Amino acid sequence: MKNLIVRSITGVFFVAAIVVCFMKPIAMEFLFALVTGLTIWEYCGLVNNVKGVQVNPLISTVAGVYFFLAVGGFCSGVVPTGAVFIPYLLTLVYLFVSELYAKTENAINDWAYTMLGQMYIALPFSTINVLAFNSTENGDIAFNYLIPLCVFIFLWANDTGAYCTGSLLGKHKLFPRISPGKSWEGSIGGAVIVLVVAYFIGNYEAGLNSNTGLTVLQWMGLGLVVVVFGTWGDLVESLFKRTLGIKDSGKILPGHGGMLDRFDSSLMAMPASVVYLFSLTLF
Repeated sequence: MKNLIVRSITGVFFVAAIVVCFMKPIAMEFLFALVTGLTIWEYCGLVNNVKGVQVNPLISTVAGVYFFLAVGGFCSGVVPTGAVFIPYLLTLVYLFVSELYAKTENAINDWAYTMLGQMYIALPFSTINVLAFNSTENGDIAFNYLIPLCVFIFLWANDTGAYCTGSLLGKHKLFPRISPGKSWEGSIGGAVIVLVVAYFIGNYEAGLNSNTGLTVLQWMGLGLVVVVFGTWGDLVESLFKRTLGIKDSGKILPGHGGMLDRFDSSLMAMPASVVYLFSLTLF
C-alpha cells in the first residue's frame, strides 16, 4: 500500500512537470536538458559495471546535454548557424582520442558504449526540439507545444490502456523472451485508447490554441506511430536491463525506478514521430 502511494505521488509530479514544461519553450529546454543529463549519467553508471567497460560519465553527460541544447538553439532559430555543433564534434573526437592514453582493458568496448549513450539517449531526446519548433508560412519559427506534449499523452494513454486491457483479457504473450508481462490483447487495447484520444485531439485542436495543420486521420496516424515505436522502446530498454542483469535502471524516481525506466518508450517514439511528420510533407 505504501509503495502504491509513493508511486502515485511520484507519477502525479512527473506528469505535472512534463505538462507544465511545454507551456514555455525555455522551461521545456531546461527540463529536458536536465532529463538528458540525468539519463546519460545513469546509463554510464550501469554500463561501467560491465567487465571491460570504462565510459567517462562526466564528458559523456556534458556532451549529451550540449547536443540537446545545440539542437534546441538551432531549431528555435536562437542560434541560426550549424557552427553550434562544432564543440560537440570536438567532444566526440576527444572521447575517441582519449582512449589512446587511458590504457583501459578494451578500447573498442569503451568507444562502443560511449557512442551508444549518445545515439540511444542524447539524439532521441534532442528530437523533441524538432517536434516543438516549426516554421510558419512567413518563414518565422514558432513554438508549438501540442505535438511534443501529445507524444507523451499518447504514451501514457497507451500504457494505461495496455495495462488495463492486458490485466483483464491478456492471454497471448507479445514478447515473452524479453517482457513476459506484455500481451497482444494489452497492446491492441492500448492502441485503441490512443486512437480515441488522437481522434478527439484532432477534432478539438482549434480549442487548444494550436494549429499544427494535421488532419484527424494524420493525428490518428501519429498516435499509431507512437504506440508501435513506444512499445519497441519499452522492449529495447527491457532487453538492455536483461542483458545487464538488473531489474530497474535506477532509484531516482521513487516507485518508478530510474530515468531510463521512465523515458524508455519516448526514446523511440520521439524520433519516429519526427520521421512520420516529415513524411507527411513529402506526399
